[in-house]
Amino acid sequence: MRILTCADSGLLVEFADLDEVFSVYAALVEEPPPGVTEIVPAARTILLRLGPGADNVTSVAASLQRLRPRPGARPDAGEVEIPVSYDGADLADVAAHTGLTEREVVTAHTSATWLVAFCGFAPGFGYLVGDDPRLHVPRRAESRTRVPAGSVGLAGEFSGVYPRVSPGGWQLIGRTDTVIWDLDADPPAVLRPGVRVRFRQC
Repeated sequence: MRILTCADSGLLVEFADLDEVFSVYAALVEEPPPGVTEIVPAARTILLRLGPGADNVTSVAASLQRLRPRPGARPDAGEVEIPVSYDGADLADVAAHTGLTEREVVTAHTSATWLVAFCGFAPGFGYLVGDDPRLHVPRRAESRTRVPAGSVGLAGEFSGVYPRVSPGGWQLIGRTDTVIWDLDADPPAVLRPGVRVRFRQC
């Protein structure tokens, strides 16, 4: 664990891998250091934002050093089900990458338990980790300039749902009508760190 100052009101904590992020994030959510107003996990880091009048950065860093990680822990922010039409443009390519048939790719994706590890790229875009390593596939060699909102894709160890129209290089295997990001909703993001996701074929 490496602790770095971030501007004048935050700390960036670096880790070796996502499992270390999970173990420390779970401990921080359970017992955040005094003055910490936001805990933002990522693939190899956690950002801690401090509020006005919080203990100084040095005190929070010392609290982090005393923190007891929870190996094997996973955040728990509830569960959602997302219906998917598995007709993505890259489904055949994913099957070729994995050695599975297209039907087996769909079965693997809907049978896996997915967890939102962190968010990024665009508001509401959750990076989901699953429990089936057969679905680990590379990004496309060439990104698309326009990926429709609701597209469901795979890239590396992650699955994700595009919350809005945007460029993207993930392997598209399907699409959903579920609104993933809505500023008028509370909370606006369906996919938040710690949310478990079940995909259902429709």
